Amino acid sequence: MEYTRLSKPHSDRKWKVWGPYLSERQWGTVREDYSPNGNTWSYINHDLARSYAYRWGEDGIAGFCDIEQVLCLAPVFWNGKDTILKERLFGLTNQEGNHGEDVKELYFHLDSSPTHAYCKYLYKYPQVAFPYMELLQKNQKDRLSPEFEILDTTAFNDNRYFDCVVEYAKAGTQDILMKITVHNRGPEAAAIHVLPHLWFRNFWRHNPRYTSPQITSLSGNCLQTYSIRNGSYYFYHEDGEQLFCENETNSERIFHKPNVTPFVKDGINDYVVNRQDTINPKKTGTKAAIWLQADVPPGASKTFKVRLSTGQLEDPWTDFDGIFETRLAETDSYYKKIAPAALSKKQKGLLRSTLSGLLWGKQFYYFDVYKWLFGEPHEKQLPRNFQRNYDWQHLTCRNIISMPDKWEYPWFAAWDLAFHAATFVHIDPEFAKQQLLVILREYYMHPNGQIPAYEWNFSDVNPPVHAWSVWYVYEADKKKTGVSDWDFLERSFQKLLMNFTWWVNQKDANGTDIFEGGFLGLDNIGVFDRNYMPPGIKKLQQADATSWMAMYAINMLRISLELAQHNLAYEESAAKFFRHFLNIGWAMHHVGKREMSLWDEEDAFYYDAIQFENGASERLKVRSLVGIIPLLAVEIMNIDLFKKLTEFNARLGSIKRTRPDLTKVISDIEKKNKDGNYLFAIMVGDRLEHLLKRLLDEDEFLSDYGIRSLSKCYQDKPFVFGYKGSEYSIRYEPGESSSSMFGGNSNWRGPIWLPINYLIINSLRKYYEYYGDDYTYEFPARSGNKLTLKQIANELTKRLLTIFEKNEEGAYQYHSSTQEQWTDEHFKEHHLFYEFFNGDTGQGLGASHQTGWTALIANLLLEMDEG
Repeated sequence: MEYTRLSKPHSDRKWKVWGPYLSERQWGTVREDYSPNGNTWSYINHDLARSYAYRWGEDGIAGFCDIEQVLCLAPVFWNGKDTILKERLFGLTNQEGNHGEDVKELYFHLDSSPTHAYCKYLYKYPQVAFPYMELLQKNQKDRLSPEFEILDTTAFNDNRYFDCVVEYAKAGTQDILMKITVHNRGPEAAAIHVLPHLWFRNFWRHNPRYTSPQITSLSGNCLQTYSIRNGSYYFYHEDGEQLFCENETNSERIFHKPNVTPFVKDGINDYVVNRQDTINPKKTGTKAAIWLQADVPPGASKTFKVRLSTGQLEDPWTDFDGIFETRLAETDSYYKKIAPAALSKKQKGLLRSTLSGLLWGKQFYYFDVYKWLFGEPHEKQLPRNFQRNYDWQHLTCRNIISMPDKWEYPWFAAWDLAFHAATFVHIDPEFAKQQLLVILREYYMHPNGQIPAYEWNFSDVNPPVHAWSVWYVYEADKKKTGVSDWDFLERSFQKLLMNFTWWVNQKDANGTDIFEGGFLGLDNIGVFDRNYMPPGIKKLQQADATSWMAMYAINMLRISLELAQHNLAYEESAAKFFRHFLNIGWAMHHVGKREMSLWDEEDAFYYDAIQFENGASERLKVRSLVGIIPLLAVEIMNIDLFKKLTEFNARLGSIKRTRPDLTKVISDIEKKNKDGNYLFAIMVGDRLEHLLKRLLDEDEFLSDYGIRSLSKCYQDKPFVFGYKGSEYSIRYEPGESSSSMFGGNSNWRGPIWLPINYLIINSLRKYYEYYGDDYTYEFPARSGNKLTLKQIANELTKRLLTIFEKNEEGAYQYHSSTQEQWTDEHFKEHHLFYEFFNGDTGQGLGASHQTGWTALIANLLLEMDEG
């Protein structure tokens, strides 16, 4: 049944009108920052969020909303001891955490079907007062100390907590059932308050076109909503007290100004917790809740049910449990069908958890930069001394977008999104394509062709992996359906042409095909901040930026050749990108006045080159992922691709005759293997073998858990670069970063990152497709154990999967060894998906729910059967 829903035309897929599109953190975001000086984290913090009516979106725990986020639905909890209702997840701001912003809660995205016809979420709620102040105070430590987490407090001692399981099932496209089951895991009976909230996003305050919507009480067990934007809904509940207020800011509390209504946003909180007269006795408002209470015996559970429907139902409860059973069975059937038979039961469970987390990561993202900067036409412009993103006034986002992490990073990130799409294609190809196309539209992409990076600075530069993702999604979809989506490929290509041109014009300052890009998403990987050169250094000619561009060129070449099978006019583009690829490959070995190569023959590695103000160049000999990126610029092309491309073949022949020096710097395009495949790659001759010796060396990049981001050789002997009396150094740090560069909440100086590891594995499989079983390499280096490139790719996959397997203590390898709760029966089977992993231990670090690019674990599982 789920396959049937997904197979419907995109315009008719009403099953995804409602979904888990509510953010898990709207406060502390750029789009909600109206401070004069751009103090984003302090303008609206967690404490103020319950009183502030957001301008651009809503947040909550396990929330659902429609695709325009007109109406929102989410559970709220109270243990009777906290000073506030648990409406949203608590965490520290970038300034409060010793390693940047960090959520301090325990929650899990347990399950979801692709259309969200069934969803399941777990929130673990302490029965004692939530330790807000303790978490804040004990994270005021130096950067060398680990983060202090909620499991490091006593909040979960003696299992005194509730497992709050939130499930959704759809009876129809506009009929949403929510079931909340609260399990008492403690040794004594405990009281729980459950308040399902229903509210409108405040879209009327800033837009005079809309009148205020309304939620009213129809009866003792039914509310009715009405809005000019989505008509009427009926909200059914069993028992409980109906509470009403307005989704309007408590201006008295936040701004010390009069309120526009006596019943403001935090009215329900103040009524329940503080017994204040802050709800509307007339039972009407734009925000409502049903106050349900229960005493739950130890080891027992209590279930609460509500239903939201456009239909007036005589009996909303008779079919309630049956609908859940049906939707869960459909979801079981769906995941059973997509899981490769060769996977173990545990691996199939991991696959489902990964994909469910990715699906829960969708969010309604709304941001109009012009309106944010200057206000609505009828509003007075707010003073802004710091006009962030001033050059992006055209950017208008109003879409469901896959987030990196809906708490830690509740905003789209360009290169993250490319990886998300590469996983989404395996469960919802249409959504994967939409994600790639939306960021290329005229109201996202800058008129000059730049793709927006993320809301903190849309002008930042991320690795250009969009074309790689477009080709991956196209191929995966074609393999799945047997049909080529020419429209998707052509639309993407036309916009990517603009972006490629932007790179050539903006990031190749000398016009020599050696590219810059600043930090390029790899935050602190450099000896110094790669966005800002030290005095005396003119620029950094980046091995990774140049290699990313080689990869971009070869991806565009492959897309051009594919489109040329459908329309010969694309032969022109294919010739253009073939020449770009050759030029970039040549330039990597002819840098500066001395014609220096970025490849160091003695070290057998690619390095960045510094260009000094006097024009001289020097390699910056740091062995990091920067020097591995050239491995990724690879594509296999079969002879059949070229058979009818007369014009392209003529251009190719001309280049080989007139510039043989160009063709020599890439793999030998004269030779095809026994299957008729040609290898197009930067890594030529014995360079692949030499690079693999570094990559697969356990004293350098190869960890028990994947490929490190920096060579371990710098653990005891840091690399030091001295210039004009200053020293810049870099040390191997396998875990959290000691540097505050780029906010300090990520680290590329040693840990393992899934996206780069996946690209490495993907590239090795391509090299194997050309070389086959004839070429073998030692794995690990110096072990005497020789494997084919396919086998090496499989071994790297196994090491990455080890992170998600249980260790000798019975906890998943990524868990902290100091937190014993992870072996408890109610903890041990639930997965977290961290942003990156300790290069020596595999411990998860950074964002803990990053089933954005860490969802590439699903790709590794799905592709294991192919290897």
